[in-house]
Amino acid sequence: MNCTLKYSPETSNTRAFIKQAEGVFQDLNVSTEVLRLSDYTIKFGTTSDEKNGDDWPKILDKIKKTDLFILATPIWRGDRSSIAKLVAERLDGIMEEGDEETGQYPTYNKVAGVLVDGNEDGAKKAISSMLFDFSEHGFTVPVNAFSYYVGEAGPGLSYIEAEGDLHEFTNNMLLLMAHNMVHMAQVLKEKPYPTDVKKLEEQAKQMST
Repeated sequence: MNCTLKYSPETSNTRAFIKQAEGVFQDLNVSTEVLRLSDYTIKFGTTSDEKNGDDWPKILDKIKKTDLFILATPIWRGDRSSIAKLVAERLDGIMEEGDEETGQYPTYNKVAGVLVDGNEDGAKKAISSMLFDFSEHGFTVPVNAFSYYVGEAGPGLSYIEAEGDLHEFTNNMLLLMAHNMVHMAQVLKEKPYPTDVKKLEEQAKQMST
């Protein structure tokens, strides 16, 4: 999901970064789909459906059907974009959609990662916030589940202008991210989490009295 603040068809550095990632995943026999979230009406809130023309339910449906989920964001004012933050807030709704038997969120056994691009500092702050959100929301975050590109402080050049697709560090992290995400998805297909969330919640109550 592209969290650029630019609307289609405006050129997006984040989209260019995503295109680079798509090639890597396709080499690993992973099919991809890209959504530019600025082109949708996503209401503010913390539920899975805020009604009145909210497009989030159909976006969430795509997340529920995928094995790998990547959130890609530009850096704005030293952090992830407001759209990326909005995604985190809306994902809170899945905590009320646990499996009837086990209580597992619909994001259990799904693997998540992040892409961050910008022309100034803030990548690591954005990455840490996003990966924590993923973990809390039930996604599995494998080792090195991120890649980023930033220009020189000042700000410097953005991804397209700086030919970020030729940046060795960024590409190395992208390869690590893709291979580890695909591996973890395959592992979870064969051996999904056995966690009984409801049972553990009851155990926690007993421990706390």
